[in-house]
Order: sequence, then structure tokens, then C-alpha cells
Amino acid sequence: MEQLPRTITEPARQLEIIHQTEVLVIGSGPAGLAAALAAARTGVAVTLLERFGCFGGNITTVGVEGMAWYRHAATVEANGIGRELELRAYAMGAAVPESQSDSYEIDAEGFKVVADQLVQEAGIHPMLHRLFVAPIMKGERIVGVITESKAGREAILAQRVIDASGDADVAHLAGVPTRLTPKEEMQAASVMFHMSGVDKKRFMAAVKADPQTYRDWSGGEWKIETSGKEDAMYSPFLRKPFEQAMKAGIIPAHLSTIGGTWGAAHDSGELTYMNLVHLANCDGTDPDDLTFFEMEGRRQTMLAIEALRHFMPGCEQARLRNFGMTLGIRDTRKVNTIYHMTEQDVREQGRFEDAIGIFPEFIDGYGILILPTTGRYFQIPYRNLLPSKVDNLLIAGRSTGGDKVAHAATRNMACCAVMGQGAGIAAALSLKHQVNLRALSVSLIQQELQQQGVRFW
Repeated sequence: MEQLPRTITEPARQLEIIHQTEVLVIGSGPAGLAAALAAARTGVAVTLLERFGCFGGNITTVGVEGMAWYRHAATVEANGIGRELELRAYAMGAAVPESQSDSYEIDAEGFKVVADQLVQEAGIHPMLHRLFVAPIMKGERIVGVITESKAGREAILAQRVIDASGDADVAHLAGVPTRLTPKEEMQAASVMFHMSGVDKKRFMAAVKADPQTYRDWSGGEWKIETSGKEDAMYSPFLRKPFEQAMKAGIIPAHLSTIGGTWGAAHDSGELTYMNLVHLANCDGTDPDDLTFFEMEGRRQTMLAIEALRHFMPGCEQARLRNFGMTLGIRDTRKVNTIYHMTEQDVREQGRFEDAIGIFPEFIDGYGILILPTTGRYFQIPYRNLLPSKVDNLLIAGRSTGGDKVAHAATRNMACCAVMGQGAGIAAALSLKHQVNLRALSVSLIQQELQQQGVRFW
């Protein structure tokens, strides 16, 4: 067999510049969508780039429908665009009251239309079905990006770029130092799915007959640290059917992590936002891992449904309605930002003069579950959005700098929306005042945050 070379050289080529904008946002999840809306509402031209065929990211493509399931009577939040996404979805018939909190479960499919309407109302230039592949650099400044699509390889120029990719794709390739969490330490990936054919009356009767609490999360493979105040609170948690299925040989013994929460039981027989399949050692930046775990996650989902058919009343005739479009990834790269959030910040109400929003004392990940039921909160500093190097670039979402426990708080979708709104406003104001992002007055950002209904103190 002929020995093939280990590398090839691509020929140089000229790319057409297909679009120019003032602010370019890469990724349209809660962080990116909030960033684009905030920038547009501050009065600049905004383009929103998304690799899939819809906006919404984790909400729509993954199917994580509980954006604020942590919310209770005393919870204090930033409000702003994060709350607006919930309320708009509810007003448009794309959300229902969530089963364990004072929030809404957002319908993943309906939110696609909600996001479309928000983007159009704000005058944002939409660019779906284009994958970011490389930054365009002038020295230490990012001035645009290169994309791939059915149209081939194209260039887009921008005066400010916001990396809301989740995996720090833009920052990483632009040369900003990043840290990839070791695979064995990464939070598990998830497959979200929905079921139909459920007898709601019988299902809910079984839930009420054996109510589960947050204390029940800790057991088997999971050891959960709480603050104690959550332990007796109701949780839509399912583990017992899967333990019974393992004893019956329906689920193999090594799949002891199947279990988790459901979102809402509908009169139509749908059981939605099933967060039951957790996949350890999945690196969301490795396409081989993504390939394996997409398939493995679907396999485990079918085992979970079979277990529910056998051991959960009301689910005897249940069937798969749909999967999320892609895996839910919680943890990959973290950007070296000027300020790194710390465990102390999120546990002990960190305060910052350059705050761009607040997030309640909600920590979910790495074996910790603390719910915000007492009014405590921490602030998010503008410096957490600024990369340590590369001009014209802001970071928004779960890839901002921080330690493990801080990430277990800031990775949550509502917190990502807080960061996105701050980033969008900062990008717009830096253009309006013709200053570098690092030189931008935080008081100007905070004034605009107040105009947009955001609490940052």
C-alpha cells in the first residue's frame, strides 16, 4: 500500500468579503442572542452568526427548556434580556409554568419562532447555516471572521466581535490563552429528549404518591453537596424506575448514571425536557467524542424510556417524541480573561465596581447543588468578559474565565444571558464613543444597563 503523507498544503486563495458590520456575534445561545439584542438596542449595526438553522443555542438546538428552574420566591436576579426571553416565550404560547420553581419551561421548538421575532424586531442581520472557522487578524486585533457553508468559504468584517460560541472557538483561534478542562474532570454531556403517549393523570398521581426532594439527588453514583436548605424541597426527580430496571436487567449495571429530572407533564400526553442521560468523558471540542456520544446518548435514551414503560405508572404506552438536535455540552475551554471568577465569588456574594449584572447564589455542577432561596447573589465584572490579549474581542457565556466551582454557577443559561447583555452594550458603546474596549468607562455601560432594565447591584 502506498505510504500517504501526514499533511497536505492548501493552496492560497482569495475570499470574497460578503458582509461588513459594526458588531458581529458568534453563536446565538442565551449569551449570543442577548448580546446581539443588547447591542442592536444600543444603536449599532449587529450581525448574528449561527452554525445551525435556528437561533437559541442551548434552548433550541439542545432542548434545555428550563432557563431559570432555580427561581424561588426570594431569588434576586438581573432581569434584563434573560427574563425577557422567558416572558416573551410565554406571551407567544411557547412556554408553560415550570414544575419546580417560579419560572417558565420554554418550548424548544416554539422558541425558534420567538428568537426569530426578537432578531427581526431589533433589526439584527441574521446569518444562519454558517460555521465560524477562523478569525481575521490585523496584528493583535480581530477584524472579522472566515466562515464555511454551502456557499463555500467566505469572509465577514466587523469592528467588534463577541465570542458566544460556548467553546471559546473564536478566542482560541485568535491566540487568546485558553484552558481546556481535562476530560476526566469535565461535567457530563447530556442528551435531552421528549416523550409522548404518557397518561398525565396516572403519572402525576405516582409522583405525588412518592414525592422526591433535592436530598434524593445524592445517592448511587452521585454525591451532592447542598447548603441544607434545599434538602426538603420538591424536585421532579426520577431514579427509582432506573434502579428497578437495572435489577430487572433492562439497563446494564454499568449505566448507573441514568436518572435525573423531567420538565412538564402535558394534557396532550407529552412529558418534556427529560434530562436523564449523562455522559462522562465527553470532550465537546473533539468531533470523534461528539460522534461517539451522540450515538451512545441516543442508545441510553431508549433504555431509559424502556425502563419508564416498565416501572413508572402512566408511561406504559410512552414513546420517544424527539431528541434535541445535538448534545448538551457543559464544560470545555475557559478563556484567560482579565478577571477570573472564583469559588469565593459565587459562594460569598462577590462584589465588583465594574459589575455588568448579578446572578443569584445558584451553583449546579461538580457535585454541588445550592439553590438561591434567600436573596443572596454575586456580581459579574466587566473584566470577566475581556480576554487577556486580542483587541476588539469580548467573551460571553460559559467560556469566560473562572475556576471549577465558579463555572458551576456562571455556565447556567440565565447567567450567560447576563454576560451577553453586558458584552453587547459594551461593544456598542465602545464604537459610539470611539474607544478601545479596555478603555471604555464602566459607568457608561452601567447607565445603558439601567436603560435596558438590568440590575447590576
